[in-house]
Amino acid sequence: MPDVAIESRSRPAFLFDLDGTLIDSVYQHVVAWREALAGVDINLSVWKIHRRIGMSGGLFVTALARELSTNLDPEALEALPRLHEEAFIRHYESVQPLPGARELLATLTEHGVPWAIATSGVERYARLACEMLELAPDTPFITRDQVRYAKPDPDLFLTAAERIGVDIRDSIVVGDSVWDLLAARRARALGIGVLSGGYGREELIYSGAFRVYEDPQDLLAHLDEVGVRRPL
Repeated sequence: MPDVAIESRSRPAFLFDLDGTLIDSVYQHVVAWREALAGVDINLSVWKIHRRIGMSGGLFVTALARELSTNLDPEALEALPRLHEEAFIRHYESVQPLPGARELLATLTEHGVPWAIATSGVERYARLACEMLELAPDTPFITRDQVRYAKPDPDLFLTAAERIGVDIRDSIVVGDSVWDLLAARRARALGIGVLSGGYGREELIYSGAFRVYEDPQDLLAHLDEVGVRRPL
């Protein structure tokens, strides 16, 4: 009979990003940012917006300022995160869970594997995902509002690990963007990439992913590769 304490320590904890990792919402965010920018008379290519999804709204605006040849009105810059949030809420009805997301989280819970969600989104719309993913009300859920800095800083994942009482070095961060994986490296956690947010396999590996899967369903089918053993 294995020692229970040793057995539990041998299992990794999982820290999940939300958008593009558990829910199919990346392109709704892109459209929402496009509408927000149009609201302050800024025209920016959609692909440039997509490359920054996963950052907090504040970092997005900072990166945006570097893209433009003219200085932006400070009031317009300040308004952008709010405009994006409102636009995203308007498009939220079209957001769906990614294939296997509910089943993956349920399986980890069933096998006693600790996990949490850590997102650069603010609580107002991040919490909308709880019902969609069929999460319990006490699910550990860290949002941008709860930390000082968002991705690519490690604060979200460090706070998530602390919330569920695990060492960040025994944790696996699962994310769809280079910002998730850079944050994982800075936090000293292992990183797993998923392709469901639109980044390429090579980009995710270059940013620190030690495994890359198609989506949550693909990760669920290969849990044994990342240290979660299930009975056959």
